[in-house]
Amino acid sequence: MSIASQASEITLPAVNENGQTVLQFLCAHFPYIAETVWRERIVQGKVHWFNGPAITEQTPFMPSKRLCYYREVAAEPVVPFAHHILYQDQHIIVADKPHFLPVTPGGDYVNECLLARLKRQTGIDDIVPVHRLDRETAGVVLFSINAQSRAAYYQLFSAGTVQKHYLAVAQLTPDAKQVTLPQHWHIANRIEKSQPRFINTIVPGEVNARSAICLSARQGTLGLFQLIPHTGKTHQLRLHMLSMGMPILHDKYYPVLQAKATPQFDQPLQLLARQLSFIDPLTSQIQTFSSKQQLTSW
Repeated sequence: MSIASQASEITLPAVNENGQTVLQFLCAHFPYIAETVWRERIVQGKVHWFNGPAITEQTPFMPSKRLCYYREVAAEPVVPFAHHILYQDQHIIVADKPHFLPVTPGGDYVNECLLARLKRQTGIDDIVPVHRLDRETAGVVLFSINAQSRAAYYQLFSAGTVQKHYLAVAQLTPDAKQVTLPQHWHIANRIEKSQPRFINTIVPGEVNARSAICLSARQGTLGLFQLIPHTGKTHQLRLHMLSMGMPILHDKYYPVLQAKATPQFDQPLQLLARQLSFIDPLTSQIQTFSSKQQLTSW
């Protein structure tokens, strides 16, 4: 059994339709966790108010209050690849994430994530990711370590002023094998949640996802692509490459969702968040950070 060393947090909703107690809410909100598990965690003091006391099985639901709990998994995978800190000052940490390592706890991962690694490495507890990368994707991730300046860095992403540059490798279509290089495409469509809920799909409707894609080099049947997302939908680049008939190499979600299995560390998704650039909101200086991770198929 692997137990998270850092608590996960949830803010209770303003309106609760799932019983009168916190226990009833947790059972309804996390339907895949048995009630007996929640009762055991509560008895052991593993569920408590943020900066407050542990709850009991009878603790009443309290709207909008923050609750902490400690995630548990039977067997947590160990990712055999190193992360690196590319930059650190009093406000931010910029880290270089390897393939297979999640940014934050989730699923089978509680302590083996980039956030937990950085907390252990730096001794800083107040570290918050300002954006996310998929667990399968490697590359540059920005973290805030200063609560006073955090909103300014969040604003960079919400305003769309951060420039992101990705690299990807994919099997070429017959047409792509013949085009003159470099070849550019601009993809614009609508992406929405699908089933199961952790995957997305392209649907008809108003455009909400835009990407610029460039085929810059070829090696046999493989192509090296430069990708610039102009919006930030989940799995956007993976879906946009799929829409061109060239899904990213070793993608376990698209075009066909593969059954959950032990990570195949010799077949990482060939997608890399190569570079992150922005004008620092505190200094007005241009900041550019580049990953040192590699795409193993190129």
